Amino acid sequence: RSTTRDHTLRPMLLGILTLGIVGAGTELLLLGHFEEPWQWVPLVVLAGSLVTVLLTAVRRSRGTLLTMRGVMGVSVLSGALGVWRHFRGNVEFELEMYPSISGLELFEKAVTGATPALSPGTMILLGLLGLAFTYGHPALGGSDKPK
Repeated sequence: RSTTRDHTLRPMLLGILTLGIVGAGTELLLLGHFEEPWQWVPLVVLAGSLVTVLLTAVRRSRGTLLTMRGVMGVSVLSGALGVWRHFRGNVEFELEMYPSISGLELFEKAVTGATPALSPGTMILLGLLGLAFTYGHPALGGSDKPK
């Protein structure tokens, strides 16, 4: 059962998600985030996300929504992997510069290092936004709505 709120909220979520995907992808391209194979991961995930969002906007079927859920899940996982990789890279850099550093000081320097450790969290947020869009969607039969 669809509500008036669903008819206004879902298009807004899809629009915000689209802006986020395009913005994040544009930023990564402008930053040259494609020098190493791992740097391509968010670009590929964002491209897949954009295609999935556009397909969902055109045809909100069970299949497109389930595909969207899968792609958004991959976005969340890629964001978590990115946070870890950025953080680990910063830790390695700091340990090369200051071999005796450890504990909270190392953590602080790694989180605020040259590579933005929390920036890949954007992928997590975009994925969660996409998952929120699909939650309780009428095309899915509302099977995941609370009873």
